[in-house]
Formats: sequence, C-alpha cells, structure tokens
Amino acid sequence: MTLPDPTANPAADHTFQVDLRGLVDLLSHHLYSSPRVYLRELLQNAVDALTARHGLDPAAPAGAFGIRLYADASVVRVEDDGVGLTEADVHAFLATIGRSSKRAERIAEQRADFIGQFGIGLLSCFLVADEIHVVSRSARTPDAPTVEWRGRGDGSYTVRTLPAAARPTPGTTVTLTPRTDAGEWTRPERVHALARHFGSLLRHPVTFDDGTGGPGASVNPEPAPWARTYPTPGTRSRALAAYGEEVFGFTPLDTIDLDLPAVGLKGIACVLPEAVPAGRRHGHRVHVKGMLLSEQAEEILPEWAFFVRCVIDAESLRPTASRESLYEDDTLAAVRDALAERLRAWISRAAASDPDLLTRFLQAHHLAVKSLAVHDDEILRMLLPWLPFETTDGHTTLDAFARAHRTVLVTSSVEEFRQVAAIASAAGLGVVNGGYTYDRELVHRLPEIRPEATVADLDPATLTAHLDPVDRDTELAAAAYVAQARDALAVFDCDVALRAFQPASAPALLVDSREARHERTRSQIAREQEGGLWGDILGALSQEAPRAQLILNQLNPLVRTAVAIDEPELARTSAEALYGQAALLSRRPLRPSESSLINRSFLDLLAHALRKDS
Repeated sequence: MTLPDPTANPAADHTFQVDLRGLVDLLSHHLYSSPRVYLRELLQNAVDALTARHGLDPAAPAGAFGIRLYADASVVRVEDDGVGLTEADVHAFLATIGRSSKRAERIAEQRADFIGQFGIGLLSCFLVADEIHVVSRSARTPDAPTVEWRGRGDGSYTVRTLPAAARPTPGTTVTLTPRTDAGEWTRPERVHALARHFGSLLRHPVTFDDGTGGPGASVNPEPAPWARTYPTPGTRSRALAAYGEEVFGFTPLDTIDLDLPAVGLKGIACVLPEAVPAGRRHGHRVHVKGMLLSEQAEEILPEWAFFVRCVIDAESLRPTASRESLYEDDTLAAVRDALAERLRAWISRAAASDPDLLTRFLQAHHLAVKSLAVHDDEILRMLLPWLPFETTDGHTTLDAFARAHRTVLVTSSVEEFRQVAAIASAAGLGVVNGGYTYDRELVHRLPEIRPEATVADLDPATLTAHLDPVDRDTELAAAAYVAQARDALAVFDCDVALRAFQPASAPALLVDSREARHERTRSQIAREQEGGLWGDILGALSQEAPRAQLILNQLNPLVRTAVAIDEPELARTSAEALYGQAALLSRRPLRPSESSLINRSFLDLLAHALRKDS
C-alpha cells in the first residue's frame, strides 16, 4: 500500500475573515447588557493607561494624571494623560480584535494592575457610533510622534502620523460621533450620569465638561466613604449609613465594615431593616479597582446572607469577558468565605454587646440566622435561645418557652401544629411548630444549649393521653353513635373516639400523623391491587400501622346532640360532617374524596333540615 505524499499538494493557509458589524451585534445582544457600557469601557481603558503611566513615573503625585470627559450632544470625548500608544501599538492593539495592550509581553507582569483583560472593550463604542477617532502619543519614547487612528463600523481603518502639536503631551483622546439612534446614551446629562455611575470610586481624578463654558464637574470628588477620615466613630457610622441609603434606598439597621487586605477588598455591608422572602438573594455592588463592575452580583456572599446588601471595591477579583459579573475561581470562593466570616463576627458582637440591636435584627431576619445556626455551632450556641418560634404560647423565644415547659414537644409539619395547637395549649402542653424550614432540627438541638430541657416529637398518643376520658355512662350512651361514625369513616382509615377537652367550642379534633397518611396511601394501593401478592403484603401492613383518629369533644353542645341521634342515616351524615369540619380546621390539603364528602354531608344535612321544617 502506497501512502499519499503530503507535500505533493499542500493545503493552503487562510486567515479568518471577521464581519465587524456582525460581531458588534453579537456583543450588543449577548455580551453587554446595554449600550451604556461603551462609556465604562472608555473609562476603563483610560484608567489602565494611567496605571501604566504611573508605572513609568512612580514618583509622580497621585493626582498628576487624570481623565477628562466631554459631551455636547454632537460628540463624546474621553481624554487621558496615560501611557499612550505608538504607531506600532495602534496597528497591533486597536486594529486587531481580541488583543489588548495590557496583554503585551512587556507588561505581562503588571496584569494585576489593570481592570481590562480581554482587549475587546473598544468595540463597544460601535454600539453608539459608526466611527471611533483615536489620537494618541506615547510616553514610553521621548519625542514620540502623535498617531491618529480612525476605525469604522464596516471593519476598515486608517492610521497616520500627525504633527507633535496635535497632542503636545502623552496620553490618548478617543472621540465618538454618536449615531442618531444613540441619543439616549450620549446626551451630556446622560454621559455625566453614566460617568458618576461607573466611576464614582475611581482613584484617578475624572472631570466632565458639557461644552457650555462652565467649570468642569468632578465625577469622583471624594474617595470611597470607608477610605475617608472621620472625627469620631459615631460620625463614621452615620456617614456609612447615609452612603448605604444613597446607594440602596433604605436606611440600614447597621453597617458592617468589610476589609480583606489579602485581596485588596474594602467596603461595607448594609443590614436590611426588614425581612426578605426566604431564599431571595439581593444583588451587591461590586467595583474592581474603583470601576463599577456589577450592581447585581449575587456570588460574593453565601445564600444564607440575604439579610445584607454590600458595596465592595476589590483589587484581585477577576471580571468575566463582559466585565459585568465575576469569574468563579478560587479567589472568589475564598472572598465569599471570608465575607461570610465577617458577617458571623458582626452577629457575635451584637449578641455580646448590643442586645437591642440583636433583638431588632432577629425580629427581621430570624430565618437567615436559623439557616446559619443549622451549620454553625458557634451561632447555634450563641443565638438559639433568642430565636423566635411559633408555639402554643404564641411567637416567643425558645429560651422563654423552655422555661415555661419542662418538656418541649415539636411537630413535624405546619398542618400538624395547626391541628393540635388550641387543644394542646388548653391541656397545658408546650408544642413548637417544627414545620418551617430549619425549626424542627433546631428545636431538637436545644438540649445542647440547655441540658435541663427535654425535647420530643409530638405524636397522637401523647396528645390523646392528655385529653380527659368521659365517664362510663356517657361512653355507653354514645357507643352506638361512635360505632356508626367509625363505619362511615372507615373509607378514610379513620378511627373515632369520644373525649372531653378544651376549648369546648371545638366539636372535634382530627389527629392525623404522617404515619397514618402513609398508611392510607398503602391501603389505597392494596385495594387497587386486591388479590395479588403485593396487595396481600400491603394489606398485612395496613392492619398494623397507626390510623388517623377523629376525637369528638363531649363538652361541645353540637357533639352532645349528635351522639343522641337515633336515625342511622342522619347519624352517619353528621359524623361525616364533623370529620369534614375537623379536616378543614387542620388546614391541610384535602383529597378529592374528602372534598366530595364535605359537599355531600352539607347537602344531606340541609335536605334533612328542610324535610323536618316542612
């Protein structure tokens, strides 16, 4: 076998052709959230150029180099005193999609100092303009010429060298002539607002000129509020709270300093003054090296920390390609854990030194703290006694409830609590609603904090044991009715008993444990598979499993009347009506057969009453 000679007809090399308009359309619909990002990208390029300029001249004062914005409805211009570009830089970096001067090998070691990492930011200008005009002079080379670059949306560009007077000092000027459909983003007042929005925390001075001849307005007149000097701690706290209110629109319950020197992160967490729905996560404002990255960054805090909203400025977090969210990496994971620890420490300090603040915090955010306490033993030991729970004594702290009840009983569901709450309270039983997220697990851990407390699950036998039995004569007189009621409710696998309990206004109590509901499901399957091996097995299990129980209250006048009924059909109908009323009071979802029973028993009782009246 002869193999083909690979050199006989070599394949030709080709270069990818890029449709710039298609690429810009792709950026606008899938990478960037809004055309407004064009100004952020221009500011970012200017900041990176200033960072590089300070690298060349480290002795220069902090405010020696700056950024100037200009917008007068006809043009938008961004000028910086940064490192500038040579003609070779212009060809290499402005005309090559995906390459950035920050990626250049000569400054690769300084990448961490720059915001941009992807080299496509300048393309965002085509979201609002058809042409980008760049005039730049490099600070790297003495007597460097001024270079002009014009890039157009059709993918073409021109480069030429200008006289030195065109740009007397190093730096870069980018000018855009907005399209008519981009007026929303390029009006002077909008440009100024966007500059404030994205650049209020930038470390380099940024000014804005609207072309009216007045003095330029400072975009970032003050450093970040956490970086300022205050005369007293109280003044600082009020200033941070005011900043939180300005940013988020609410007055924080408190502010928490966030400071992680290892990653150059500073900021504040504002504690929400009101509760938020469970699991709802608020977005946080994240700045990277002073530039606003995102207003909706959820990934910087764990899910349980939905009681705060944060403003942070970080040095070492990596933005994604759109620079509108954070790249999930080990650094972000470490920052998330460290910020979570700061929130735990704040809760600890409040518990130790500010009980009033702790009380207000727990009133609003007990669910968040419960979710944290499940996994954090320190928070559990510190706060479990102070957390509010729904109990037969009302909403109260677990510590107060445990002092009032030697044995704390806890239900496994909300519906079970609602079934038994009134009767258990009248019987002197202390029952906690364990049906809410985390509650049952936390209540069972109470003995770890209060060794003298006893916690047990509430079951039907515990409840019925605390209900008063009726005397023998009353029980015998009601035996026929109870037997008819059991027969009527057998289809629901429900037993019937007669007891006396408070409140007397409650005619009946349906005790329906989780085991009883599982039993009904097994029984239904057994009936459907009657005669088969599986049906026999389930049938045997159904004879041993606990059943639901309808407990009639002898103290209730309606029940005393019902047990005296001597008409079998009417007795049956009244038992069904009592079952339906008890099922409704339990507030659990009704099965179709139960809904049908309630409707039927009501109509039968109504028909009986009408016949009696006629």
